Amino acid sequence: MKPVLLACLFFSSVLWAAEKPRIYVTDSKSWEVSSGVGGTSDAIGGSGGGGARPQTAEIIKTFGERCPAVTINNKQEKADYVVLLDHEGGKASFLRDNKVVVFNKDGDSIVSASTRSLGNAVKDACTAITDDWPKQQIKAANAQAQPGPAYTTANKK
Repeated sequence: MKPVLLACLFFSSVLWAAEKPRIYVTDSKSWEVSSGVGGTSDAIGGSGGGGARPQTAEIIKTFGERCPAVTINNKQEKADYVVLLDHEGGKASFLRDNKVVVFNKDGDSIVSASTRSLGNAVKDACTAITDDWPKQQIKAANAQAQPGPAYTTANKK
């Protein structure tokens, strides 16, 4: 290997050890609807309710607790990964009601999963990010190591 390439690989490994991937958590668009009806021979009554149940703050809190390998950022353009996590309310407890997708900086999906708990969804996302991060760092180091087009006298006009 060339000394320059070795130096770049060493430098990128040092940077990777010092820098954590930045993630952006999108706004949760979760909804929940519930209703109930009951009655006797004398009267019948019912009620219903529901609406938006955003969990963005809870998701960010859970990432902070369960995934210390990442830095949470509120500027999507500065993030290395975008996390989309939605919770579907109103389902039976045995059904999977948390959907998580993680996209890298290139826009590629690196994980898509369904889980029963928010903690497991965060764990799946965290594992995917920490597994993908070294690949992204090497890719960035290789892009920086690529020399630009050589200037020759043929380029002159």
